[in-house]
Amino acid sequence: MKLPRRRFLHLAASAAALRALTRPAAALDYPTRPAHVIVPYPAGGSPDIIGRLIAQWLSERFGQQFIVDNRPGAASNLGTEVAAKAAPDGYTLLVAVSTNAVNASIYTKLNFNFIRDFAPVAGIGRTPFVMAFTPSFPAKTFPEFIDYARANPSKINMASQGIGTTPHVCGELLQMMTGITLVHVPYRGNLMPDLLAGQVQFYFSPMVQAIEYIRDGRLRALAVTTAKRSDLLPNIPAIAEFVPGYEASGWYGLCVPMGTAAAIIDQLSTEIIAGVGDPNLKARLLALGVEPTPMPPITFGKFIADETEKWAKVIKYADIKPE
Repeated sequence: MKLPRRRFLHLAASAAALRALTRPAAALDYPTRPAHVIVPYPAGGSPDIIGRLIAQWLSERFGQQFIVDNRPGAASNLGTEVAAKAAPDGYTLLVAVSTNAVNASIYTKLNFNFIRDFAPVAGIGRTPFVMAFTPSFPAKTFPEFIDYARANPSKINMASQGIGTTPHVCGELLQMMTGITLVHVPYRGNLMPDLLAGQVQFYFSPMVQAIEYIRDGRLRALAVTTAKRSDLLPNIPAIAEFVPGYEASGWYGLCVPMGTAAAIIDQLSTEIIAGVGDPNLKARLLALGVEPTPMPPITFGKFIADETEKWAKVIKYADIKPE
């Protein structure tokens, strides 16, 4: 994975270096017409809402429309391919998510390469996941869960929204780092009714999806997946407190087709980071369960490279194949 890392960091560093060289008049040259923000997911989900928040912000800041274009399908690969093949002129942006880093290793015959074909623009935020259990599950703490899993290999059912989704690979990473063996139960629809009924035993749930069930006692939280505890559930430990080095989260950011001018990337990054720091937009992100984590191109590029490398190891270990 050294080549992908170098590609991302080289482009991001170039964008940062050109900041000082960009003429003030360059801001007048872009954008001169509407731009499209491709969301490789259906309308209504978190990637779509985040894409619309950022598109509205950019529209207001630049005085040109940034139009959200939903292109769902093929585990986000359809819309990502559309963005990859777009002209590198700054008028096509991609809402990139953690699934892109996972898909880079799961799908080996795509018509694009996420690392090679995209340049990082800005990180937006991260979504913590929580291990949400049906209350009938015998373990009441994370150490008790590990002990129970070791004593009962392949007897704990772990739900997810499908093969290769972030909740799925969260569980695979935990198995790789602890040696426990879980049974993955992928769903295509809403899994929460089965979890609440005890048909499956736990789920690495996005925080915002499970938090009310946890607060009213219909689900039990044992740990969160971020490196540190979440402010939303401060009494719930991080997995890393017991499994040093464990960290997994969903994330969101913006990328553009590789070859887009560094000056344009710099302009977009500056405005997106300003938006993530805006109190109103920040509050909207937090309401979605997204912790604002603004990152400039070079930092976001390194983050993507690290995530792609990490999940490649997990996918190889678990021998995850596409559906």
